[in-house]
Amino acid sequence: MVQPSHVPRPKTAVPEARLSAADWEAAALDALAENGLAGVAIEPLARRLGVTKGSFYWHFADREALLAAALARWETSNTERVIDAVEDVRDPRERLARLIGRGLAGGRSDRIHIALATAKHPMVRDALARVTHRRLVYLESCYGALGQSPREARQSALLAYATYVGLIHLRLEAPKELPEHAALAAHVEHLIGKLVP
Repeated sequence: MVQPSHVPRPKTAVPEARLSAADWEAAALDALAENGLAGVAIEPLARRLGVTKGSFYWHFADREALLAAALARWETSNTERVIDAVEDVRDPRERLARLIGRGLAGGRSDRIHIALATAKHPMVRDALARVTHRRLVYLESCYGALGQSPREARQSALLAYATYVGLIHLRLEAPKELPEHAALAAHVEHLIGKLVP
């Protein structure tokens, strides 16, 4: 039987359980991008999602558990999925160009990277170090596939990654120093040309 709209529906034991852990993780990464690590706080995130704190505790024991899950999500989406997206490209030069192009494209991931790089939290520092290592190792393998020696591949990987991190900082700290729109796309192509031998 359909209940009339003026009769209140009975409350369930976990009314907000439909909000998934992934929703909280995504909201935590959005808050991190906007407000840094301090933005990853339970009450503001609950307000952002339009729920009570009870929904949070349905999925996570505490803020540290949410932070760990959000960092794992960031690591997967901004490193492993990016690598997976270029891994099937047979030509090593094209694979490297696509990888670098994706890295230099900018966006929300830039703001997350800066927030993580400036955080002093041990879990964040460990995640950032792990991701940086993984990215550098993959870049080295890409340069190695072009025929570079291990030493040359390491130097090239460090240069490419330093360019990526430097561009992130310029975009956020001095955006007027960079070209805009089509000129920025041309600049990114120029960087790719310099970084892909």
